[in-house]
Amino acid sequence: MTSLASRSLGDLFDDFQREAFRLETLDDYSRSGSVDAYRLFLDGQPQPADYNADWLEEVQAHVDAGRRMYRVHILTRPLTPYLRFELGWGYVTNATAGEEFFILDVTDQPSPLPSGVGDFWLFDSTTAAPMHYSHDGKYLGADVLPEDQGGRYVTYRDTALAHAVPFADWWAKHSE
Repeated sequence: MTSLASRSLGDLFDDFQREAFRLETLDDYSRSGSVDAYRLFLDGQPQPADYNADWLEEVQAHVDAGRRMYRVHILTRPLTPYLRFELGWGYVTNATAGEEFFILDVTDQPSPLPSGVGDFWLFDSTTAAPMHYSHDGKYLGADVLPEDQGGRYVTYRDTALAHAVPFADWWAKHSE
């Protein structure tokens, strides 16, 4: 186990015991990963057979070991091109490895979360890692917070989940 002072987001993925939760709030992560796959999607090309293979392997290993991986994405309709890609390729594919997805659609309702709550990972309901992005969706890094700060992120998670619906149900109604 790595000391808290030197823990990274990668360490948290290596060390979590029960669950890893992610809150997603952005409409565009196109500069943060899967850039080539996103280009293929925009060009109308088929999804590559090995799309997201490393992440699928990681998720599957955690799920097989009894650890839950799940996320809520807060979004509005109409979906941005990036969200059509993320949900249609990413979520649908990642669910095959056991990752769970929920949608908090705030198109016709205010967000139940306080203004300014951004993306984060929360591990084992104790360790939060708020994530930072540029205005155009480029991932800039994450801060691993001390465990005594995890409580408010548990509240954010629980609030988001209480107002979200399972992705498959939402997608069946709103996919474009």
